Amino acid sequence: MARTSVGKKAEPRLHRAARFEDRVHRVVEPRLRRRGWHVAIVPYTGYGAPGWVRVMARVLLTRLAPRRKRAATLRGWRSFTAMPVKNASVTIEAGGSRHEAFADRSGFVDCVVQGELATGWSSVRLSTEGAESVEAPVRIVDPAVDFGILSDVDDTVMVTALPRPLLAAWNTFVLDEHARMAVPGMAVLYERLANAYAGAPVFYLSTGAWNVAPTLTRFLSRHLYPAGPLLLTNWGPTTDRWFRSGRDHKRATLTRLANEFPHVRWLLIGDDGQHDKEIYGEFAAAHPDNVAAIAIRHLSPTQSVLAGSILAAVGDSAPSGLAGKPWLVAPDGAGLWRLFREAEIV
Repeated sequence: MARTSVGKKAEPRLHRAARFEDRVHRVVEPRLRRRGWHVAIVPYTGYGAPGWVRVMARVLLTRLAPRRKRAATLRGWRSFTAMPVKNASVTIEAGGSRHEAFADRSGFVDCVVQGELATGWSSVRLSTEGAESVEAPVRIVDPAVDFGILSDVDDTVMVTALPRPLLAAWNTFVLDEHARMAVPGMAVLYERLANAYAGAPVFYLSTGAWNVAPTLTRFLSRHLYPAGPLLLTNWGPTTDRWFRSGRDHKRATLTRLANEFPHVRWLLIGDDGQHDKEIYGEFAAAHPDNVAAIAIRHLSPTQSVLAGSILAAVGDSAPSGLAGKPWLVAPDGAGLWRLFREAEIV
């Protein structure tokens, strides 16, 4: 097997909050190891095309629960109690090639490696010293596929009322994951779209933290949404600020997908409770060849108040610069499906 190394990147001077976080980790990590905590790799769903794959995972120091308890009811706060293992060396086996990558200061591994994997669903193997090796699922997009689905998560597929701080904290840290509600009709809509466009990849783009990725994955599976990579953000201080910018994350991710899959036209699905209208409109204006249509779930007045939005009342108005792309607005999956049929998108 060929072996390559994805070297460590020189980190810029950290924000004072990040430096404080690192000092805390240096004190706490040895104590947790002495108490019997173990290194574990949390794999995330990656994606790629023939010849390359984007691998995403996190290396954590965690107190492993007994297997009989792993399927029990989980509270969101448990996702935030593990300790990241900084700069851990991770071996990635992909398509007959072996690569070495390094986790960042928050324990994240996010890199693109070379590897010949069959189109469709495949997997790569991840291993690091002191931890069991794990398989990370990856979706390899067929070069012949020219249509993809990219969906927001909060208030688009799952009711979260994310922008309101107290409700966001409740949904993230306290609420039993089985109590989270799916948006009516959206799972059926996505299944129909996936059937109408055979081989089309489905991506879920959110400003949520990677800590909740396992919870979101279980939620999507339980409510029968098509499987697909989650594109989330880091939690906590960054190199230059207290917290990451959710809007910048979405903009950067859309641009990255346009560069990685220049032949794919994306059906962008979001809601009018946050900034999806603005972000999708900007992307359509900058990359018209990469947009098939934009679908917006229109929140009800009550949902709009819970989501902290004052713009939902004008949800039908499309932003400027759409380059003639279809702009479809409905309150649920059934309404959007009807509009897709009328616009001959399916």
